[in-house]
Amino acid sequence: MSEAPTIPEQDRPSTRPTPSPPTPPAVFWRYWAASTISDAGTAVTALALPLIALTVLDATALQATLLAAAGQISWLLLSLPAGVIAQRVPLRRLQVTLDLARFLAIGSLPLAWWLDRLGYPHLLLAALVTGAATVLFDIGNSTFLPAVVPARQLAARNSLMSGTHAVTETAGPSGGGLLVHAAGPVGALLVDAASYLLSAVLLRTLPERRPAARTGGGTLRLIRDGWTYVTRHPVMLPCMLWATATNFVCAALVALIPLYLVREAGLTPVQLGLVLATDGIGALAGSAVAVRLTRRFGTARVLVGATLAGGAAALLIPLTTSATDAYWFALGNAGFAFGVVIGSITTRTHRQTESPPELLSRVMATVRFVSWGAQPLGALAAGLLATYAGTHTALWTVCVAALLPPLYLLTVPVGRRRDFT
Repeated sequence: MSEAPTIPEQDRPSTRPTPSPPTPPAVFWRYWAASTISDAGTAVTALALPLIALTVLDATALQATLLAAAGQISWLLLSLPAGVIAQRVPLRRLQVTLDLARFLAIGSLPLAWWLDRLGYPHLLLAALVTGAATVLFDIGNSTFLPAVVPARQLAARNSLMSGTHAVTETAGPSGGGLLVHAAGPVGALLVDAASYLLSAVLLRTLPERRPAARTGGGTLRLIRDGWTYVTRHPVMLPCMLWATATNFVCAALVALIPLYLVREAGLTPVQLGLVLATDGIGALAGSAVAVRLTRRFGTARVLVGATLAGGAAALLIPLTTSATDAYWFALGNAGFAFGVVIGSITTRTHRQTESPPELLSRVMATVRFVSWGAQPLGALAAGLLATYAGTHTALWTVCVAALLPPLYLLTVPVGRRRDFT
């Protein structure tokens, strides 16, 4: 393998963040608890927001997919400068502020509904605000884990975080379906608002990370360093392109599935929550075996093999046409999530362990700018396709496209190796 690119010495920041003393394990577990609580609430909102649009506000197919795009557009707009912000701003203060911003944005929706003032523009604005806060929050979090976990434990901790996220994705939609059934989609948002508030309280107990000393380079210079490192790297670049295509497909599915299952297949909110929970089941299974598979078969082989299997499983999703055959959706959704989460753990761990510490936040921001920036484009493409070709045709098209990202990896050198390095 060719040597990983380096940033010339004169182009590097002249100082690194002040080293911190060893962090007690309790810090990681408080961080894990805050993330878990927030993720659980977000999983409820992932079901409640589109149901508000579809059932309370009678949104069109294009409006429903625009709502999904609004929650993701900030990955395209903010993720590059977010890497610099995360490096320069005290992390704990930033994360607490962002949790409080999401609490206010989501909490305003039930209040507006009770006052009979809730409209589609308010829903769209709340999605935009929470999406922007989530971008900054997640970029900051991506630099926290390597700071408190030894490199040899990163793969295991990433698997734990992915597994926990999978559990919340499993319980969140099904619990959200019951909440929607009991309190309506607007009332269910109170759970998510409360989760952000509780997450902020927990994060407030973490030690502050001192920001890096400012250097002579401006924001654009710092962004360029991260961009140059990733785009010249023989492994990170193709993995970023794989992630970009995968996220495009995932976002298109997220935008289409509630629309299709509610209006075409006729599922109730409780049934919708139960079948959406299979995404978490597949992700949990993938996170449980990712480390063992990569150790036995190799990181590159597992990335290609798992995502090929997941793409093939996605072809089962459109076979569901009613509540009586929703098991096809469940199987396909779980299988696709299984492959995606293995790929995510494998590529993320490689970035965290191979990136120079002073570049890590900007490497993560670069990858997320490109790969997660594809999400609003995927949601918009799905909405346009559903509007002009029909929801079922759009769903088939997206599920077939799920095979393209792993097939791309087979065309580049890293996809034909055993391991990344």
